[in-house]
Amino acid sequence: MVTSPAPGEGPVRPVSVSLHEGTIAALKARTGKRGMSAYVESLIQRQLERDRLRELIEDAEAAHGPVGQSAVDAKRAILRGETAGSTDAA
Repeated sequence: MVTSPAPGEGPVRPVSVSLHEGTIAALKARTGKRGMSAYVESLIQRQLERDRLRELIEDAEAAHGPVGQSAVDAKRAILRGETAGSTDAA
């Protein structure tokens, strides 16, 4: 069975995309002409990760119900280092 490379893996090859002129100008200003591909690659990988995370959340909520806002807030505080821990098992 042949599998496709994971995002960020495999050979690099050129593709063509269409962008608004203003977007291109802002991208060039931020990255320089030679850093555009790496920047766009990074953005796409991050969006793919977010898409996969959203799918995992949707699957978990379908199986277990939605997570309460207090549990989300408690876990967010832990991730931000605002608290030493939580007894909530969300």
